[in-house]
Amino acid sequence: MIPISDNIYSWKKPIITYWLIGINLFIFCWELSLDINDKLGYFVNSWGIIPEQTHTAFTNAIFYNSAAWIVVFWRLFSLPFSLFLHSSFSQLLGNLLFLWVFGKTLERILGQQRYLLLYLVAGIFAGMIQIFMEPKLTVPVIGANGAIASILGAYIMKFPKTKIDSILPLIIVFIPVEIPAFFYLFWWFVQQLFYGIGSLNIPGGVNNLGYWGQFAGLVTGAAFMRMVERR
Repeated sequence: MIPISDNIYSWKKPIITYWLIGINLFIFCWELSLDINDKLGYFVNSWGIIPEQTHTAFTNAIFYNSAAWIVVFWRLFSLPFSLFLHSSFSQLLGNLLFLWVFGKTLERILGQQRYLLLYLVAGIFAGMIQIFMEPKLTVPVIGANGAIASILGAYIMKFPKTKIDSILPLIIVFIPVEIPAFFYLFWWFVQQLFYGIGSLNIPGGVNNLGYWGQFAGLVTGAAFMRMVERR
């Protein structure tokens, strides 16, 4: 299933969504240039989330050596930047497609500031949950999956039955269909089985944000929308 657009129209332009898509595309092109020059591995290891390093530094800072807080702060600083790194063409396209379809309407509902706040805070929180749930993971965790999951969670909380214009590809035939937004809550997790397609050459490998982190993002988005509606 390929979501194309919803049927909620507005004259307001989703400026933040445009910027987020543009930044993600720019940084991915940067990754491609680093990949060509065999520098991508160092770049991703420097700016991706490495749970084992962060967890070890945090433990050392609390119980053994206060100087380890420098490493903790450096690794936590990488959390927002890691949201804009992607390991494959399929991961990038999948995330940006969901961001476009569900994000543009959500931006109009929440407003630019709250929408951007949700994207960044939920993405960072998802990364922190991933560190907590997989403290022994030694490869970088990258991707906007947690932030996009929060957008999806907030959207479905607000518009669970809204019809999403979609395309069902059958070999060479593309069939237009309308699917309830709630269906994409399930399909979001299924489609990530294909995120290895078109992977970049990153020595040592990477780990796309796991399901624990994405579930945290999903819940954060839904809770944020509920809080906004109650105000």
